[in-house]
Amino acid sequence: MRLIVQVLSLTTLLLLLVPSTNTFLTDSDKGRRKVVHVLEDETGAVIVQTAPGKVVTHRGGTITLPCRFHHEPENVDPARIRIKWTKVTDSLQFEDVFVALGRQQRVFGSYRGRVSLEQAGPGDASVIIHNVTLQDYGRYECEVTNDMEDDTGFVNLDLEGVVFPYYPRLGRYKLNYHEAEEACKQQDAILASHAQLHKAWLEGLDWCNAGWLEDGSVQYPISNPRDQCGRKDTPPGVRNYGYRHKEDERYDAFCFTSNLNGRVYFLKRFKKVNYLEAMKACQRDGSVIAKVGQLYAAWKFQLLDRCEAGWVEDGSIRYPIVNPRARCGGSEPGVRNLGFPDKKFKLYGAYCFRKNWDGPTAPPTAGLSNAQNTIKTISNITKSI
Repeated sequence: MRLIVQVLSLTTLLLLLVPSTNTFLTDSDKGRRKVVHVLEDETGAVIVQTAPGKVVTHRGGTITLPCRFHHEPENVDPARIRIKWTKVTDSLQFEDVFVALGRQQRVFGSYRGRVSLEQAGPGDASVIIHNVTLQDYGRYECEVTNDMEDDTGFVNLDLEGVVFPYYPRLGRYKLNYHEAEEACKQQDAILASHAQLHKAWLEGLDWCNAGWLEDGSVQYPISNPRDQCGRKDTPPGVRNYGYRHKEDERYDAFCFTSNLNGRVYFLKRFKKVNYLEAMKACQRDGSVIAKVGQLYAAWKFQLLDRCEAGWVEDGSIRYPIVNPRARCGGSEPGVRNLGFPDKKFKLYGAYCFRKNWDGPTAPPTAGLSNAQNTIKTISNITKSI
């Protein structure tokens, strides 16, 4: 009896046998995967292969992690086939996601209520993830087992989003790994992966301060080499300090966030306010003061462009610029950071966040929805001014 499961990767020979397929799934696909059928191998077992690549969605979306299998002989009792999904971290730790044995199914941890089998026919071990979260990003293993055989395959789940550098009011290089992880979480984000930081660098991210990534390494992206950032004569790239001591060493953080279930806006007022007054003003408007990650997401996904400095949740003063102009902080798009002024005596505007209303009847202020189209042309996140 033989069981073969494969997802994502084909050998060069197999690639020559099948037509190429698009590996990126849009919202309109609703998580559907495209399947490549490959010729029989010498054993007579038919290999069924999902399209190579990764599946891409956004926070709040619905996506299918594709996995199909074929077993010989055909008359194997389906009730004796076990399907198991786990998430694999960079440190080779495994987190249980889903397991099914016949009609018995179990979902684990934060995936409860969000994961189910697609059940698109015999041999389908794909699972659907609803209401995707930032923490769902990563690599998943699909394992199918019968009485005598088992096989596994892997799927990478990617999220559309934005990477941003972060340091707290205490200043630069003040965070150990766990503090950096918490700082990103407090700003509606997670620690970025190396792949996310590298992609941000390819899009123009240039930042001279080293920061933690989710795998425990410390890195920073340089698009314009200069002496104060690792020497001017070195090539552009992502500088890597390697894996550092998570408790004792201190750096900044690189955070990652995705689109919003809501809207960030600049609160129009006749006068500027201090930090406490900004928080109360957002609350009176049916919102809360925006977090740093929410402001970056609004800049990236809502095309929020406002040449007015305002308070955000961590006590810093920032403003988002999509269309650069001389009077708004330079020639590059990005979220400008004016630092952490005195919360009591300094006066600015306020950036508020209003969550989308999910109830049966929308409140009067809930007609402001999040823009759906992401932008691909914004290439740079500018350094703090």
